[in-house]
Amino acid sequence: MTFNRAKLKRYAARFSLFGAISFYALGMAVLTGAAFAAKDLPSAETLWAPNRPVSVQIVDRYGRDVLVRGASSAPKVKLAELPAHVPAAILATEDKRFKTHIGVDPYGLTRAMTVNLKEGRYVQGGSTLTQQLTKNVFLTPEKTLRRKAQEMMISIWLEHAFTKDEILEMYLSRVYFGSGAWGLEAAAQTYLGKSASDLNFSESAMMAGLLKAPSRFNPVAYPERAAKRTALVIRLMAEQDLISRESHLNALRNPINIKRPQSDNSAQYFVDWMWDELELAIGTPVQDIVVQTTLDFDAQLTANQAVAAHIDPERRANQAALVSMDGTGGVMAMIGGLSYTDSQFNRAAQAERQPGSAFKPFVYLAAFKAGLTPWDMREDAPIEIGDWAPENFTEDFKGLMTLEDAFRKSINTVAVSLGEEVGRDAIINTASDFGLDNLTPLRSLSLGAQATTPLKLTASYLPFSNYGKAAAPYGILSVSTADGTPLYDRKTKELSRILSAQNLAHMNLLMSRTVTQGTGRRAAITGRHVAGKTGTTNDFKDAWFIGYAPDIVTGVWVGDDDYASMNRVTGGSIPAKIWHDYMEFVLANMPDAELPISNEPVWRKQEKMLDALLNDIEDALP
Repeated sequence: MTFNRAKLKRYAARFSLFGAISFYALGMAVLTGAAFAAKDLPSAETLWAPNRPVSVQIVDRYGRDVLVRGASSAPKVKLAELPAHVPAAILATEDKRFKTHIGVDPYGLTRAMTVNLKEGRYVQGGSTLTQQLTKNVFLTPEKTLRRKAQEMMISIWLEHAFTKDEILEMYLSRVYFGSGAWGLEAAAQTYLGKSASDLNFSESAMMAGLLKAPSRFNPVAYPERAAKRTALVIRLMAEQDLISRESHLNALRNPINIKRPQSDNSAQYFVDWMWDELELAIGTPVQDIVVQTTLDFDAQLTANQAVAAHIDPERRANQAALVSMDGTGGVMAMIGGLSYTDSQFNRAAQAERQPGSAFKPFVYLAAFKAGLTPWDMREDAPIEIGDWAPENFTEDFKGLMTLEDAFRKSINTVAVSLGEEVGRDAIINTASDFGLDNLTPLRSLSLGAQATTPLKLTASYLPFSNYGKAAAPYGILSVSTADGTPLYDRKTKELSRILSAQNLAHMNLLMSRTVTQGTGRRAAITGRHVAGKTGTTNDFKDAWFIGYAPDIVTGVWVGDDDYASMNRVTGGSIPAKIWHDYMEFVLANMPDAELPISNEPVWRKQEKMLDALLNDIEDALP
């Protein structure tokens, strides 16, 4: 084959022209994009602005002050005053190529993109420490290509304008460590009560571990989670040859003493719990903000007083938790323990405890869904499943009775036999619809032997109070800047109905009779329609009362952190009393309303009249 040289020259010229035009167009596009991204770049003077941490003001649903986090001074960190292991721990976890990149790390970005594509979701970020500083100081948390381009441009400029040590100092002086602590010095004082210059190896690893997710790895609220994260940081340092194997092992053995918070405001438990929700809504706060929460501060104070009034260490009832929420799931009050200063472990949201008989509503509801009614008869008699023979609290058997009576008296044998009759899977599916997941079909399922938290158990009762609608607990209504600019407003969601009118009326009948005539009589409130269920686990290790009125549900747990047995404390005693005092106050400020309750059938009324007549005849006989 022969080629025409003239044609080849023409093709080559055209290709060169096309290439030049393409290169020019690409260059212009890059320059245009850069100019667009740089249009609103902030001034470098921002770096030298007064370094006061942001203030997060927490207010209740009515705008009343609850507490403030942050707003204390954050001294500038100086690397020369820090032990070498502090920056080493930070760089090992946040940016191990910090010393060599130009502000942007192509390798890290490529690796993160590959992992995220492989997982099909966002798993890993590729931001450098310099980019994190840029986000914290200059930019808003919005996620747009323009903001990302600005972030990269500023980061490269920072690397050109400042030394690596200066950038690291600025980062450590401004980054957020959780619990209202902006900057390493503030974090060291907050969590450990010491200066950053005095941090030991293990403490430095803990601080580095916080940066990934300050709320999630908070050592005050989540000590076990924080300990695992700290161990991971120490391991990373060993893998990067930053420490010897001996130092690695010594660091794992070295205990970290966390400083107790100075404030004993019980609302601190609620604020710890809702902080994750705050960060999901707006990211880490980078300016002074006001957070309007669902908390009712008067209700919170009343809950605190009710717990303090009835908790009884002499009966080995050493701890308590309370959760109260409105009909939409908005948390009105949360008590996570007797003292936030003594223990920041939030028993309301974190403690996994067996609910005991407080789980029985889902057994009976599964039976009603299968076609039974509260007036169907079942026998309270011995029952065996394999080598297991459940007993009643009273250790006797009362014979034939209605399901209504069996529930009101919390008869274990009837609950177990009913569960076997309708099937354990039916109970699990019913409980799952109400938010109680991950149950297994154990033979003790019907007696509440599988652990859950007070928050989850209380939320599971919510559809009984709000006319059959499911709702998830939440804590934030809105977020705005200090000058009133809206940052977030919770959108009202249409709640889905998960309970038929008939079955709702059946359940309300059972649980209202529990309060008026059964095991929960101490929870009754004069002039108010309330309902609920007691729960007491084996050896009196846990005592519960979960109860509700129209559009409000409250759960109370009492027990001991070490799972020690209490002195015959049942759900109908201390928990019911706490619940009564709290709900009496809250309901006084709410309009009166009735719960829909099933009407007793005529035949049942006639049967009761006949029983009463026969009893009278027996009493009259000599």
